[in-house]
Amino acid sequence: MLSNYPACFYPEADGQYSVIFPDLNHLSTCGATLDDAFAKAVDCLAGYLYSCRKDGEKAPPPSGLKSVDPRAEYEGCPDGAFVNMVMVDVDAYAKEHFEKSVKKTLTIPAWLNAAAQEKGINFSQTLQDALKAQLHVR
Repeated sequence: MLSNYPACFYPEADGQYSVIFPDLNHLSTCGATLDDAFAKAVDCLAGYLYSCRKDGEKAPPPSGLKSVDPRAEYEGCPDGAFVNMVMVDVDAYAKEHFEKSVKKTLTIPAWLNAAAQEKGINFSQTLQDALKAQLHVR
C-alpha cells in the first residue's frame, strides 16, 4: 500500500539539501544532491512508517500538498525551497530493507546433519523457529 506525505526540500549553501516532513513531528533527513535527498526522504519516510506499524502506533494523516508552506517550517527559509510529495510502499520497502533474509553459516556435528537430512528437516526454518522461541518473538 502506498503512503504519501508532503516534504519540504531546502537547498543549503554547500549544495546539499535538507528535507523536513512537517506532518511527522518535523522528521528530517538530508542528501548531498537533490536526487540523494529524494532517495533519503523515501528511506526516512519508510523507516518512520514501518516503526509506527511495528510499535502499534498510528501515523498522523498527511496534509495536502498545497497546505504546506516551506517558509512556515524553517526559519530563514532559503530561496529555492519547495514542497513535494514523497511516496513509498512500506510493505515492499520493508521486505527489501528490513525483513530480508541473510545467509548464515553454522557448524553442527556430522551425525546430527545426517539424521536431519534423512528426516528432510529444513535447516533454515528450524533455526528460525528456534531463534524466535529463544527470543520470545513471533
